[in-house]
Amino acid sequence: MASVTLVGIRKIYLGGGRSRVAVDGIDLAVGDGEFVVLVGPSGCGKSTTLRMVAGLESISAGELRIGERVVNDVPARDRNVAMVFQNYALYPHMTVFENMAFNLKLRRLAASEIDARVREAAAVLRIEPLLDRRPRQLSGGEQQRVALGRALVRKPAVFLFDEPLSNLDAKLRVQMRREIARLHHPLGATMLYVTHDQAEAMTLGDRIVVMHDGRVQQIDPPLAVYRLPRNTFVAGFIGSPAMNLLEGELVAEESLGFRAKGGAFTVGLPAAWAHGLATPAGRPVILGIRPEHVRPTSSGPGGGGGGGARSCWSTPAPAVTRSPPGSLLGRSSRWASRSSSSSTRRACTCSIPTRASASSLAPSP
Repeated sequence: MASVTLVGIRKIYLGGGRSRVAVDGIDLAVGDGEFVVLVGPSGCGKSTTLRMVAGLESISAGELRIGERVVNDVPARDRNVAMVFQNYALYPHMTVFENMAFNLKLRRLAASEIDARVREAAAVLRIEPLLDRRPRQLSGGEQQRVALGRALVRKPAVFLFDEPLSNLDAKLRVQMRREIARLHHPLGATMLYVTHDQAEAMTLGDRIVVMHDGRVQQIDPPLAVYRLPRNTFVAGFIGSPAMNLLEGELVAEESLGFRAKGGAFTVGLPAAWAHGLATPAGRPVILGIRPEHVRPTSSGPGGGGGGGARSCWSTPAPAVTRSPPGSLLGRSSRWASRSSSSSTRRACTCSIPTRASASSLAPSP
């Protein structure tokens, strides 16, 4: 296997006297044997990035290395990578065995080695009984296993997956996710996987690369992306339901606090969140709260229940972002501060009018 390194990779499409930047300066280092998932909405540049690694798209700028070898101008067939596509691309007139063996025959390997590789991959993927069938006799999940097997027999330096499970129903997607994860650990293979499905990204990847508008928004392990999103795009994209984002400003009276836009409520915040903020008072911010961290309490101010409803939330880490005046909700912005430990939790309580429910503290963006 091998590492994959992208340094300042750009892809620009020219046509009609205009240019369109599809990938804008990606820097990424995938370690030998690492499983990295590129995730983002349609049109974010993730598949284009994968196709540049595969050699199916030219690179407009930057450097791409597989291992220690610069491969910018190396043809796809000479990069020692195997790609699994959304469409299975099986030859309908060939059997499963012949489909899996086809590339090995083109490389003129000995018949005994071809037979051994195909049967070994078939055993790993549990498709041995299917070797004599043709694609039309297979289910969608079985066809996808054959496509995986065709990549597996090549023993490439890098496996590339371009939304391979998109054509499967929900139950089969879950099953195939388990199969791919099961394959990765014993093989120790370097894998780059593209998906728009955050559930796939969170369950498969050692690290996740979140992309938007051709740029990398965050590269981190799955839980770090969920608990410490780098900006409001990541906060809103990762998680189902999405993180609730509330506009407001910081206040510093007796202690650091957050005042919601329009003064609807004010809540105290952990003092650690003020780290690095020289003059926090009055600064516009966006407060992010995951739905599972909010719970209603029974009484209003004073415990009588007549003055208002109360809501309490606990946070696994600071969720305050910088927000310059006039910025739009959801615009990329850096975190104002971070906790030294992602497992630290702080309970915050505030009161809201009785005419509103406790859940109005955290409106969906």
